[in-house]
Amino acid sequence: MDILAIAAHRDDVEQTCGGTLLAMHARGWSTGILDLTQGESGTRGTAEERQAEAEAAARILNVAHREALDLPDGNVENTFVNRLKIAAVIRRLRPRVVILPYWQGRHPDHYTSATLGYEACFVSGLSKVEIPGSTDAPHRPYKILYASLYADVRPSFVVDITPYIEQRLRSLLAYRSQYANQSTGGGLFVPEDEIRERTFSTARHYGLLAGVRYAEPFVQKEVGLVDDLMLLPVQSI
Repeated sequence: MDILAIAAHRDDVEQTCGGTLLAMHARGWSTGILDLTQGESGTRGTAEERQAEAEAAARILNVAHREALDLPDGNVENTFVNRLKIAAVIRRLRPRVVILPYWQGRHPDHYTSATLGYEACFVSGLSKVEIPGSTDAPHRPYKILYASLYADVRPSFVVDITPYIEQRLRSLLAYRSQYANQSTGGGLFVPEDEIRERTFSTARHYGLLAGVRYAEPFVQKEVGLVDDLMLLPVQSI
């Protein structure tokens, strides 16, 4: 596995970095998704419905692997036991790049997953830490990125998803239990006929920052390194 996106809920990845997974697959990299919960506490749908929808969305996103852990939906906690559950997956899949949710946000599951995921990546690389039921060797991802689409922060960089914007939308709309018009949660969810406009306009905003049509934003905590100033993308003036 080259790139693993980790998120709290089924459909989080589709919203924040689904286009990036499509773009990376097109470049020949293998991609995967780890959902930490199964959706049993959501306002709409059941865990079983969301599993079927997640499988359909995974096919649209061309991911090589998708699985869900059993952390309580609505009560994701950063505990050592939970870190080991994620670390077991990281050791098994051995991704070079891990994408996590941004570390601030409205939903506690989201921002908790950011810290939990980071610490699980660290624990996964500790040679003396044994994980029950796992015989896989220690592994620590090289790069950790944070999908910041819903965060009010300036991204470190954006990924051009212009060729994949329609496919990205289809992956999100695979979650009919969440996004089809219905009375349950009507005041909380975006009406179905507005989803396309909202998702496209957000991607358009981030695309404009870098001179492309549609993009997804990311934050990295490390300073970037440049070898050749003549190859820097994005025009200044």
